[in-house]
Amino acid sequence: MHEDACYRAVSSKDARLDGVFYTAVRTTGIYCRPSCPARTPNRENVDFYPTAAAAQAAGFRACRRCRPDAAPGSPEWNLRADLVGRAMRLIADGVVDREGVAGLAARLGYSERHLTRELHAELGAGPLALARTQRAQTARLLLQTTDLGATEVAFAAGFSSVRQFNDTIREVYAMTPTELRAQRGRRSVVQGVIPLRLAHRQPFDAAAVFDFLGLRAVPGVEEMVPRDGGGARTYRRTLALPGGPGVAEVDEPSKPQGWLDARVRLGNVRDLTAAVQRLRALFDLDADPDAVAEVLGADPYLGALVAKRPGLRSPGHVDAHELAVRAVLGQQVTVAAARTLAGRLAARYGAPLPEPSGGLTHLFPSAASLAEADPADLAMPAARQRAVRGLCAALADGTVRLDPGVDRDEAGAALLALPGIGPWTVSYVRMRALADPDAYLPTDIGVRHGLRAAGAPVGPAAEPDSDAWRPWRSYAVHHLWVAASEAAASARSHKAYAKESK
Repeated sequence: MHEDACYRAVSSKDARLDGVFYTAVRTTGIYCRPSCPARTPNRENVDFYPTAAAAQAAGFRACRRCRPDAAPGSPEWNLRADLVGRAMRLIADGVVDREGVAGLAARLGYSERHLTRELHAELGAGPLALARTQRAQTARLLLQTTDLGATEVAFAAGFSSVRQFNDTIREVYAMTPTELRAQRGRRSVVQGVIPLRLAHRQPFDAAAVFDFLGLRAVPGVEEMVPRDGGGARTYRRTLALPGGPGVAEVDEPSKPQGWLDARVRLGNVRDLTAAVQRLRALFDLDADPDAVAEVLGADPYLGALVAKRPGLRSPGHVDAHELAVRAVLGQQVTVAAARTLAGRLAARYGAPLPEPSGGLTHLFPSAASLAEADPADLAMPAARQRAVRGLCAALADGTVRLDPGVDRDEAGAALLALPGIGPWTVSYVRMRALADPDAYLPTDIGVRHGLRAAGAPVGPAAEPDSDAWRPWRSYAVHHLWVAASEAAASARSHKAYAKESK
């Protein structure tokens, strides 16, 4: 964005741009999100930065009022498929903390020097600075929501030493760790549970996301449970994280707000960064609903659907391998049948949790374990059995990579080369496992029913031009699925009424 446009957004307290850029005020030495409620600074005193890390590198500290480190992430990193976009997705998943800059560069196929140069050129900060900003936010969260000692917090957040931890907290927040912890006041702490507020941009169609996840919940791995005796729900699932298993639960909001309340239990608190990022991807919390609505809302067929369901999201997933396997299990069968089969495989091949948590008992099976699954446990045609086993073998040996920083086109081509994997499966995996906002499923029966419900012509020579929906075709798919579901429910209701009237 041009700096004048950025300043107009700051003047109007535009929350839609929180996380897209950051405002730094030279006279105070503080950086903020665009919607900060403080008095708008004079234009001549303001600088703008694309990342919090760049603002910190320039010597600014985080505002204590608007908490810029807790802003939603930029939608740019899912939209962009270039080196910088792929690197940002990996850094957000904690790869630098686990594997260092060398590991990040190796995953991306570039030298450390070239990667650092590209990030500095576009974002004003290198991979270490970007990861350091993330560590500071994780440390603040742990200090204010757990009873972990400062040393435990330092290493759990990814710092290599207590001194580095202390210096970073002072520099970023202008407070000591002890002072930062004192800000939590009298908040009660539940042993082993880390409470989270997962920020997002408004509008947010929470009901649609929870409906989508609840319909596909795999027994033993996921569950949707009622909350507080009302209509709101809580989605719960197990997490296979780098340091061990975890359990996450996310509450459906009972009223519009700028965040989702969530809680995680982790076998290893070092996995907090990865757990948070994967939940954000699952609920598509970094999306820009206004940008999506601007394109899809102008379409003669989708416009009415977008107006009816503002803020509809395109849910991702917490585990790309799990999603890919489930996509193949769901080929040519109903959602309910695929869910049942996935539940049986989880009970048979999934690693059990150290302790069951409600209806959650297992992690979803690893690709390596399913590659050797007994054909008797795969209740499906022989061709699809081979497809499942072949996919799992390719995931296990690295022939197919689906990590957050993978090139989506290369991953799609590698999937398509496997026996039994067709375009529908590839597009579905791109949409959910790789958070591609522009995946389209033209042959999907739900999409075709949705087009018909929206009044669009359906047929090889008459379908709407989906290129007009770029780069948001994944969201178009979800609008069409909702339209198809509502049309089917209406048809069932009319049929039942007609039967009762006879």
